[in-house]
Amino acid sequence: MNAGKLMAGAILACGLVAGVAIYYLQVYYFYEEVVPNGVDDVMLTQLDGTRVAIPYADFQAIDADSSPIRYRACFTTTLTPAEAAATYQPYEGAEPRVAPGWFDCFDAEAIGDAIEAGTAQVYTSQRNREFGIDRVVAITDDGRGYVWHEINDCGDKAYDGTPLGDDCPDRASFEKDR
Repeated sequence: MNAGKLMAGAILACGLVAGVAIYYLQVYYFYEEVVPNGVDDVMLTQLDGTRVAIPYADFQAIDADSSPIRYRACFTTTLTPAEAAATYQPYEGAEPRVAPGWFDCFDAEAIGDAIEAGTAQVYTSQRNREFGIDRVVAITDDGRGYVWHEINDCGDKAYDGTPLGDDCPDRASFEKDR
């Protein structure tokens, strides 16, 4: 009887340790703070396709090598959404991805609500930063900005096995650059 209780306790302890380890790895371990260079940390794609840096301050960002969609950044800017709309490519259908709770400047739900309410606009920073992954920037009416990565149509097709089609870039050229 004691051996059974001891075995059950050991199984529970192993499960608890594994659960804590998995939580820690997903929420803390893989993320690294991005050190800003102060020049081109926030870039947008102009209507003609040229990428340019925009004015920004108070930049904070995190990233992880474990996934191409873990990048999140927050900043402030003097650029208004109206000025940006006249100069930069809009990005349709963007949905901010949830950041770890400890990266408190990036509240995906609040950003999504602002986009839905029209008090934030989303612009293209870089298409196909990695194959199937775009970097997007949202700018709010009150001068706050947010950056994250979106899986684009080519990425959706590649990850679900659908044929890519002619409108997608050559995936082999992305893999050889790595």
